[in-house]
Amino acid sequence: MCSILGLINFKDSTSEITQSVLNEMRKTTAHRGPDQNGFFRTDCVCFAHNRLAVIDVENGLQPMSAVFEGKSYTIVYNGEIYNADELRKELISSGVNFTTHCDTEVVLYSYIIWGQSCSEKLNGIYAFAVYDDDNKRVYLSRDRMGVKPFFYTRLDNTLIFSSEVKAILKHPKIKAELDNEGIWQMLFLSPMRPSDNGIFKNIYEIAPGHHGVYDIDGLKLHSYWSLEAYELEDGEETVLEKTKFLLTDAIKRQLVSDVPLCTFLSGGLDSSVVTAVAKKDKKNGASLSTYSFEYEGNQQHFEASSFQPESDDAYAVWLANYLKTNHTVLTAGQEDIAFLLNDAVRYRDYPGMADIDSSLLYYCREVKKRHTVALSGECSDEIFGGYPWFYRPEMLNRDFFPWIHDPESRVFLFKPDFAKPKEGFEFVRQMYLDSKNACPLVPGDTEEMKTSRIATWLSVNWFMTSLLERKDRMSMASGLEVRVPFSDHRILEYVYNVPWNIKFKHKVEKALLRNAMAEYLPDKILNRKKSPYPKTHNPEYEKIVTRLFEEVFSDSKSRLRDILHQDALTLLRSGSNITWFGQLMGRPQLIAWLLQLEYWFKEYDIRLV
Repeated sequence: MCSILGLINFKDSTSEITQSVLNEMRKTTAHRGPDQNGFFRTDCVCFAHNRLAVIDVENGLQPMSAVFEGKSYTIVYNGEIYNADELRKELISSGVNFTTHCDTEVVLYSYIIWGQSCSEKLNGIYAFAVYDDDNKRVYLSRDRMGVKPFFYTRLDNTLIFSSEVKAILKHPKIKAELDNEGIWQMLFLSPMRPSDNGIFKNIYEIAPGHHGVYDIDGLKLHSYWSLEAYELEDGEETVLEKTKFLLTDAIKRQLVSDVPLCTFLSGGLDSSVVTAVAKKDKKNGASLSTYSFEYEGNQQHFEASSFQPESDDAYAVWLANYLKTNHTVLTAGQEDIAFLLNDAVRYRDYPGMADIDSSLLYYCREVKKRHTVALSGECSDEIFGGYPWFYRPEMLNRDFFPWIHDPESRVFLFKPDFAKPKEGFEFVRQMYLDSKNACPLVPGDTEEMKTSRIATWLSVNWFMTSLLERKDRMSMASGLEVRVPFSDHRILEYVYNVPWNIKFKHKVEKALLRNAMAEYLPDKILNRKKSPYPKTHNPEYEKIVTRLFEEVFSDSKSRLRDILHQDALTLLRSGSNITWFGQLMGRPQLIAWLLQLEYWFKEYDIRLV
């Protein structure tokens, strides 16, 4: 994986952009590509790149240029293409002579040969731009699930894009500004955000499954992929076989690497499926390394709930022994995850999920000491129906996102003139309704199937994109590439249309996944109830973040003092069951999030407009 950066101006040229400015912008995302970096410049196009070398380490330097039939092309690319071998053969038959084994060259020639239809042929995770010198245009594309980021803004006649917002903000003429819509997204949606919006005013993101062209006439983006609803005619046995094939094929395709590869193994169903298939693979299975994550003191302080009925750690170790993997349990201390809260903001570019982010950052840094590529189990719950709103239609009929239980209470700490809660609630509520109404349906769907489709649609377009963003930023901050096999678009396209009575057979969540992958896992793991990413239960963590919050809030220069009620600390202490975001973010996480908010305002010098 890598980072991309571009400045394009076909009207006035980019000559005013000095090389030192371009280099400073590139360096803000050097963590994403610590191995190599490079530049490409013409009068109208500036590209810069940071590379994390995974395939063909010696020959994959970017930006990469090629001349074909007398025409010149240059690409900056971030991603992995999992059908690169098939595409390479097809391109060779079209007259292409490859000089490397890396997928960057495959993507470049895919555009050269197939033009703007190239993205439809790619199976993978990617964000890339190709300068087409002959046509004086730049082609831009982002993967179907939005695994890889692609932010952009306009400055007069210049289009500026990057893998992360921080590079754009490094431009001397661009300031970090937050308007009412950005504030409302932070307060009512966080850690979600619209997939085409970058929170900051006038900073946007190419939406998943979209591509387009920037030329002298401006930027034109449109969808090259969308989820389709149809009535599936396959019987249950066929459904199980096709699901098993699609998933195992996705996992095996993502095991290709020229550098050390491992899996994240929580002991839950999703990561266990990925690990079991990887272990069975002949190329990687013999020496497969796995990692599980825990917090210092969690065994003593863990409290079971309906949301998290049991701890993961024992299951991860048990399955690792069962599969005979080289397993490591990584343990984070309370000071570790508190200390990294600010780093997590810098890498995500806004406050996300507090210690849920900072702990992942800690773990990724530890994994990177031995490995460069990891496979993870994200996206399964969103596709296979692992959340309660899939089978509880009343959660989808509240006129607000089902995972935010009490949206109006999320602003109780903030001054009304900052939060404008009534307008903000209506603004975000309309986002929900618009998104829900865009869900593709089949006229003959049963109510259960309709609920399933809407739940999938919302989960994939909102919940999943946030989790993928978190995984991308925290892993790439560590120079670690994390692949997510469940995000293979072929799986979503098929499972979306599987009847709900197969997905939820005998009222078991993710029954389709369990039944399709039964041969890979023992019953102890196969039949486990869903358990989310772990959070700390150690009361020491709350003491640490509360102390830090008291210090910040007592500072007369604190930005929080301008936007929070003066009795915010009292309100926080009195709220025994505060739930900021789902069950993962209670009072300790809310306090930590507020600390991140303070840091964000100051570090990014955010101006309210």
